[in-house]
Amino acid sequence: MQGVPVLRVAAIHDLSGFGRASLTVAVPILATMGIQVCPLPTAVLSSQTSGVDDFTFHDLTPQMGPALDHWQRLGLRFDAVYSGFLGNPVQVELVERCIRDFRGPGGFAVVDPVLGDNGSLDPTQTPDMVDAMRRLAGKADIITPNFTESAFLLNEPWRPDATRDELRDRLIRLAALGPSAVVITSAPAPDPDVTATVAYDRLQNRFWRVESPRIPAFYPGTGDIFASVLTGSLLQGDSLPVAVDRAVQFVVLGIRATYGHPTPHRDGVLLERVLGTLRSPFTGGSYTEF
Repeated sequence: MQGVPVLRVAAIHDLSGFGRASLTVAVPILATMGIQVCPLPTAVLSSQTSGVDDFTFHDLTPQMGPALDHWQRLGLRFDAVYSGFLGNPVQVELVERCIRDFRGPGGFAVVDPVLGDNGSLDPTQTPDMVDAMRRLAGKADIITPNFTESAFLLNEPWRPDATRDELRDRLIRLAALGPSAVVITSAPAPDPDVTATVAYDRLQNRFWRVESPRIPAFYPGTGDIFASVLTGSLLQGDSLPVAVDRAVQFVVLGIRATYGHPTPHRDGVLLERVLGTLRSPFTGGSYTEF
């Protein structure tokens, strides 16, 4: 009897022991969406790094190459390759290898260039990593930087605002690095009570926008949640604007489910309370062209 085909993702990300981020959210999200996740951990951290002091960091670069060698002997191919947190430029080369050698026919690569937020680099990131991520963006089909990371990738100073035309120009210039689609999260909007996620499909030359209410809370891991849902949605056959819309709405749902509880922000969103909604048909439609 022929087996049921299963969608399979290579998820290249760190494993954080505390806090809902990285592989800790990517694995349950994609599994809930009916997708097999094959993790390739880049590092083991004692916790997520935002708002936490003295975290431990164990670099897994020496394990990644042999793991890819074994996958090659097994003849593995993936419907998608999704990369997030990387610890050094050598790991960028390993992600490039995974995309080149393991992306199956019709598959795609999503690169979430985890570099920083709020105008600053994360504690583990360096200017060399920015250069390496810029190169990796050229190997991806889709990149998902936040607004800060989009400035780093373009090697320009960060500022907290941007007009509609400036956002469109930024998307076009990021796409010129190589990806066919660019999604910028946490983008500014004219209304201060709103945050925007904007996307550009270079092949169709179309721009998309999804707005959501600005909730006065910051939770680490929301970018990882967004990229995971986006990847799963695209694998399920959704268009780019629907996938972006679905990922935004899920992140907002998770934040709202967490905001009223007395849990520290460093714990991340209460993902366990909202995971089941990913099994239900998506009834969004709040995206617009801009």
